[in-house]
Amino acid sequence: MSDHLLVKKEGGIATLTMNRPESRNALSIDMRQKLFDAVVDIETDDSIRCVVINGAGDHFMAGGDVISFGEIAKQSPDERAKNFENRIHGLHPTMFTMRRMQKPIIASVRGAAAGFGLSLAMACDMVIAAESSFYTLAYIGIATTPDGSGTYSLPRMVGLKKAMEIAMLGDRFDAQEAHRLGLINYVVPDADLEAETVKLATRLANGPTVAIGRTKKLMHASLTNSMEEQLAMEAESFAACSRTDDWVEGITAFGEKRKPVFKGK
Repeated sequence: MSDHLLVKKEGGIATLTMNRPESRNALSIDMRQKLFDAVVDIETDDSIRCVVINGAGDHFMAGGDVISFGEIAKQSPDERAKNFENRIHGLHPTMFTMRRMQKPIIASVRGAAAGFGLSLAMACDMVIAAESSFYTLAYIGIATTPDGSGTYSLPRMVGLKKAMEIAMLGDRFDAQEAHRLGLINYVVPDADLEAETVKLATRLANGPTVAIGRTKKLMHASLTNSMEEQLAMEAESFAACSRTDDWVEGITAFGEKRKPVFKGK
């Protein structure tokens, strides 16, 4: 059996490739565990300053491995419920780590981002997508509800009414609509996806890593903080950034009218 997740580290960028192209990279138990192991490792790896998540072959991810659910369907209702509650909770440490990680995470989407694939893309900090890519929350088609933080991200990105529509109808929509809704940042020609992903990841990896990580933290905190709490966090974060070598380099480069060279410290 091939590795269900491939990890490559190069030039300050970690690329995580979901590797089940024969099943549109449907999430397996092995892939889920390896995804968690990878993000935990990357979180504390100072050589990595940006993360890219993509899918092998023609698709990002078509969601859960529904074919494997067939055996679970033979269980009693209580057994099925226990099985899936444990299985879904098993995803949560990965989602928490991605949110907590003070490094930018990019989803690079080709083909389908369905079910958990869409939840995973929404959990990333930025999404760059091929113009032929397509999206659906999909869960309603098998008479269940979203997981992987999909119901947390979606209403915050598109508003409650639109989120209801996407989740309850399960309709498929294209990259242009996803961009209009704010679910993805960039739509690029299919042939340019890999090169444009590298360009974006390299730009982030060469940026002031501490400031980028703290910006990510501030943005997430703003969803639940009061204004007073948020302003206090802003002051604390600005002060912390001023301790870094990158801040000194940024100020020096500004005064010298040159492009700063950040080292992530």
